[in-house]
Amino acid sequence: MVPTIILAALGLVLFLVIITFNGLVVLKNRTKEAWADIDVQLKRRYNLIPNLVETVKGYASHEKGVFEKVAEARARAMGAKDPKEKSQAENNLSQTLKSLFAVSEAYPELKASQNFLELQRELRDTEDKIQAARRFYNGNVRDMNIRVESFPANLIASVFGFKKMELFELTEPGERETPTVRF
Repeated sequence: MVPTIILAALGLVLFLVIITFNGLVVLKNRTKEAWADIDVQLKRRYNLIPNLVETVKGYASHEKGVFEKVAEARARAMGAKDPKEKSQAENNLSQTLKSLFAVSEAYPELKASQNFLELQRELRDTEDKIQAARRFYNGNVRDMNIRVESFPANLIASVFGFKKMELFELTEPGERETPTVRF
C-alpha cells in the first residue's frame, strides 16, 4: 500500500515537472518567434532607408552630414544582437531619421515627389508593424518571465536553465510613440 502511494506521488511530481517544462519550452519558442517577427520588420525598415536617403539626396545633396549619420545609425542597428542593444540602436536610428525628415521639410519639390511619398507611406506602415511586433514580443517575454519567477515553475526553470528574458523597450523618453512624418 505504502509503495503504491509513493509511486503515485512520484508519478504525479514527474507529470507536473514534465508539464511545467513543456510549458516553459512553449513560452521560450513563442518568444523566439516574436523576436524573429521584429527582425523581419526591422530588415524591411533597413531596406527602405537607403532608398529614402537617395531620394532626399537628389534634392538636398549638400546635407551630407545627415546622410552619413543615417547610414551609421542604420549600420549600428543592423549589427545589434540582443534586445537591449537593439532597442538602443533603434532609438538612435529613429532620431537620425527624424533629422532626415526635417531636412526634407525645406524642399517642397521633394515633399511632392511621388517616390518620396511612397517611401514615406512604406516607412510609416513598417513603423506600425514594428510596434505591433514589439508588443507581441514583449507580451511573450512577460509571460515567460512570470512563469520563470513563479513557484513551482521557478524551481524547474532553474534546474533546466530557463532564464528571464529582456523586454524590447524604448529607452528615450521622447520615443514612446511612432515618429510622425508630415509633408
